[in-house]
Amino acid sequence: MVATGICRSDDHVVSGNLHWPLPVILGHEAAGIVESIGEGVTSVKPGDKVIPLFNPQCGKCKVCKHPEGNVCLKSSLQQPRGTLIDGTSRFTCRGKPVNHFIHTSTFCQYTVVDEMAVVKIDAASPLEKVCLIGCGFTTGYGSAVKVAKVTQGSTCAVFGLGGVGLSVIMGCKAAGASRIIGVDINKDKFAKAKEVGATECINPQDYNKPIEEVLKELSDGGVDFSFEVIGRLDTMLSALLCCQDSYGVSVIVGVPPHSQNISMNPMLLLTGRIWKGGIFGGFKSKDSIPKLVADFMAKRFSLDPLITNVLPFEKINEGFELLRSGKSIRTILTF
Repeated sequence: MVATGICRSDDHVVSGNLHWPLPVILGHEAAGIVESIGEGVTSVKPGDKVIPLFNPQCGKCKVCKHPEGNVCLKSSLQQPRGTLIDGTSRFTCRGKPVNHFIHTSTFCQYTVVDEMAVVKIDAASPLEKVCLIGCGFTTGYGSAVKVAKVTQGSTCAVFGLGGVGLSVIMGCKAAGASRIIGVDINKDKFAKAKEVGATECINPQDYNKPIEEVLKELSDGGVDFSFEVIGRLDTMLSALLCCQDSYGVSVIVGVPPHSQNISMNPMLLLTGRIWKGGIFGGFKSKDSIPKLVADFMAKRFSLDPLITNVLPFEKINEGFELLRSGKSIRTILTF
């Protein structure tokens, strides 16, 4: 492991919002170098620069073969399990097994992954930056360009201006949206959002009416595309309500709290709205990551605005505090 980002999904396990078998080595957004390979591995070799895949791609199952599907049937996102595909854990602590986390476990100097959960990238790429392509950047950017399919000249609303939310804004801008409205209760995030492409930012606490009503007024009856990038049920509903009744598209990007349900009036969809979600920005991981790294190397997008802190791995707890306090966008830990 050379570099790993601290993502809100890792903190969701710590807080209990996301259930996972414990004890576990967290971390899933990273880049490193292959140290050795097991029998039959052909797609990578020792010395290769790679990104581990929390959303793997076996290439053989029904989902991998479907042009639109990207959550592989062998993925532990389908059914949380703390092992490799063969049912074993390769981590121990004082002789007792420790669970793997979504095929990756990157908060560790070394990790062991299945071949379907790792992909080779450009040998010249800076790992302390492209590690973001392993989760945060791709999840947000793809939610705009691939899941929502944002159109030229459209109006978009993005709820949550963390690392993934900013990446959604970058995707909306790349797709040609003419208005991008950032929504967050932390005003300190507005400047950065505007730097990456938001045309305006609003704080729900500044209004004495529901934020969806504010957005409908701002957008002459509802936005074309909305994105919930927080993981809260109330904001998921607000994001749905703020999009245009007849053709608005609302995308769930944030991971919702464990086993909680949302109640909504189906009339909201009957009029024509589309409500959808996506893991990893809808991208097939093995196919897309090398291309996204190549695009980064060709300067088609920048990752620098997302990286606010770089810390040595030993300061991981400090990195989590920065995330929880809202003082960082992405903290990268280096080994």
